[in-house]
Amino acid sequence: MKSFIKILIPILLILLFTYAAASKLMDVDRFRSQLYLQPFSQRLADVLLYALPTIELIVALLLCFNRTRFAGLLLSTLLMAVFTAYISLVLLHYWGKVPCSCGGILQHMSWPVHLAFNWAFMIAGVTAIALHITERKHQQHDHT
Repeated sequence: MKSFIKILIPILLILLFTYAAASKLMDVDRFRSQLYLQPFSQRLADVLLYALPTIELIVALLLCFNRTRFAGLLLSTLLMAVFTAYISLVLLHYWGKVPCSCGGILQHMSWPVHLAFNWAFMIAGVTAIALHITERKHQQHDHT
């Protein structure tokens, strides 16, 4: 079962981040206009316009290879934590009403559903990280 989870979680994260990046890049003008509505500067929005999809694709790529998968899991979980913190602040009305700058299917989720979705992926990432660490410890122990 652990082996299945170790394979499944990276695949799900690859699909999530590839889909998220592609939906942003396929409609850059829409993504840009949504970013400009966010509660941060236009300069930051201009940076995020290409940085977010690029980072999402890099994370997905890191998850594709055994050699870089652990780094991909760490980065994907960090990214999900940042997105989850942002959504939490939205739900706490830190900025008032904030439009979602997500693409595709994700933009149709309510903020509470989006928060639960992010938590699920964040927990999956933490689980995969823990499994990798445990496996490394066992491998080191077996070699001594």
